[in-house]
Amino acid sequence: MAEVLVYVDHVDGAVRKPTLELLTLARRIGEPVAVALGAGAENTAAALAEHGAVKVLTADAPEFTDYLVVPKVDALQAAYEAVSPAAVLVPSSAEGKEIAARLALRIGAGIITDAVDLEAGAEGPVATQSAFAASFTTKSRVSKGTPVITVKPNSAAVEAAPAAGTVEALSVTFSELATGTKVTSRTPRESTGRPELTEAAIVVSGGRGVNGAENFAVIEALADSLGAAVGASRAAVDAGWYPHSNQVGQTGKSVSPQLYIANGISGAIQHRAGMQTSKTIVAVNKDSEAPIFDLVDYGVVGDLFQVVPQLTEEVNSRKG
Repeated sequence: MAEVLVYVDHVDGAVRKPTLELLTLARRIGEPVAVALGAGAENTAAALAEHGAVKVLTADAPEFTDYLVVPKVDALQAAYEAVSPAAVLVPSSAEGKEIAARLALRIGAGIITDAVDLEAGAEGPVATQSAFAASFTTKSRVSKGTPVITVKPNSAAVEAAPAAGTVEALSVTFSELATGTKVTSRTPRESTGRPELTEAAIVVSGGRGVNGAENFAVIEALADSLGAAVGASRAAVDAGWYPHSNQVGQTGKSVSPQLYIANGISGAIQHRAGMQTSKTIVAVNKDSEAPIFDLVDYGVVGDLFQVVPQLTEEVNSRKG
C-alpha cells in the first residue's frame, strides 16, 4: 500500500488532536508515515504509533525554533523525497497552510486547503470542502503531482489503530532561505484553561447582543460548564469586548465543533463562514428574524441574559 506523509503538530512531544485526526484519514488512502520536527519529536512516537503511523521520521535542529516556516518546509521536502508518498497531509492551521503551500510549489504539485473529509479515489485522494461560506459542498482531487492537502480540525473522529511506529532519523539540509526570517522574541499566551478554539468539541460564542466586555462572563460561565471554548463575533471583537484570537468568522478562525452555541449573534455571512460546518448549531437571540435562525438546528428566541444563565444552571445541576 502507498505511504502517506502526515505532518505532526506537537508541543514538546505532546501530539495535538488534529494530527491524530489526520492519521485516521490517512489510513483511508494508504499507510501513514508521520513527520515530527523540533524539540521532543522522538517523544511523539508512542501516540503516533497508537493511531496508525507505520513510521515516524524525526528531526531536531535549532533552525526549527529560531526561524519561521522555511526550515520545516525543507524538512517536509526531505521526507517527501525519501518516501515518495501518495499524498501529504497537513493540519489546516495558519502555519500548516503556509508550509503546505510552499511544499506544493517546490514539488510542482496541486494543493487543496481546508478539506473536511478525505476518501480514496481511482485517480488519487478525493477531498471534500465547504465552499462559499459553507453554502456548497465540493469534492475535488489534485490533477498534477502528489496531492498536498490541509484538513480542518474536527473533521474526523480520532480512531486508534496500533501500528509499528518505527522511529527513523530524517536527514535535512537547510536551504539558503531557511534563515531569512528570524524569531526575535516569544511571549507565552496566557492560559485560560479552556480548549483551543479551533480544536474544541464545543464552542460557545457571544456577539453584539452581549452588549459589553463585562457581560462576556455570562458566555464564559456557560462555556466552562460545558468544557467548551469561547468564541466571539467580529462585532464583539471590533468593539473591544473580546480578543481577536477568539474571533470566529471569515476574518477570524474557522471552527467545526460537534456543538456550536451562538448567543446574541445575528448570523451575518462573515460569521457564518467561520462556523457553518459545525455539526449541531444552537442560537439564542431575541430577534426572531435574525438570519442565524435560518442556519440552526435549535433556536431560542429570547433574552440571552435570561436564557444563558438558566442553561448554565441546568448543565451544572446535571453534572452533579
